[in-house]
Amino acid sequence: MDLDIKSRIYQAQCIGNVEPIEYMIPYPSMRSLIEGQNIKYAEQIIIKDRNITNQTFYNYVQQTSHWLETLGLEPKERMIIPDLGYPQTEILLYGIWNLGAIGVLAADVDKKDLNSICRFKLNIDTETNLFEKIKDQPIEYKPKYKPLLDDEALLSFEQEDGIRLSHYNLLVNTNGIQKAIGLKSRTKIFCDLKPRSATWVIFQAILPIYCGCIFDHSNPEVTFGNSKNSFNLRADIKNIAEFAKDDIGLCPENTAAISIGNEPIHLTSYSLEKTKMMIKGHSVMMGYLNELKNESSYYKEGLHISI
Repeated sequence: MDLDIKSRIYQAQCIGNVEPIEYMIPYPSMRSLIEGQNIKYAEQIIIKDRNITNQTFYNYVQQTSHWLETLGLEPKERMIIPDLGYPQTEILLYGIWNLGAIGVLAADVDKKDLNSICRFKLNIDTETNLFEKIKDQPIEYKPKYKPLLDDEALLSFEQEDGIRLSHYNLLVNTNGIQKAIGLKSRTKIFCDLKPRSATWVIFQAILPIYCGCIFDHSNPEVTFGNSKNSFNLRADIKNIAEFAKDDIGLCPENTAAISIGNEPIHLTSYSLEKTKMMIKGHSVMMGYLNELKNESSYYKEGLHISI
């Protein structure tokens, strides 16, 4: 990536006098999130329907990393995430992060178009039973590479040009949601999203673990989804000025959440410019895969997107 573009992206990720490197979040990567929660709260149930604790989940993640390694996946390689159903898809994603690799959400992308993007070509079939595949793998795994906050963690094709998100993007966006809605540890939460977007990653894979919540299908206290839920996830951010207080605005270029109601989440700001929105803050993506798109989108110390 051109140094000038890198500089412009970094300027867009700053808000006020606060640069991303100056805001402390509890974990240095997604790998460290699940490891840290296991160290502190190993015996706490995190998935009620399956009676899965932090320790059990972490064991599955470790075994998954071993299995992926036997298949040939290497650190820093990108791997497509299939829909294996909950919670196997989420465990697979953490297994990829734990190995030091990068998850790719590409359900609507022609696999031929990914040949130059994903060095790791293995496609896991959606009928795969992950629990069966990993059952004989060791539960202790020593990674060859431990990702850093500014390393790429996720590649999403919610937008045609592809969106690159760092470990920091994912963690700080989750942190912003937690602060905005006051989500407490041990709250029973539920959402039913498909692994096609960073919204699924944030709300279904990360938020429950990051906040120490219990994922509970049967009797949740907080739900995320459509208008029948506690929080309504809305992608029509052109109407953000009219959002209700229980609406969560979604913007892929800002990782996932950009606002609760029409108030920006922590360390994010936005302004509307007719058919465009200008965004600044720590959740602003690492950039598009398309360098020409980066060139036309990052200017005046912000990220400018069409709405």
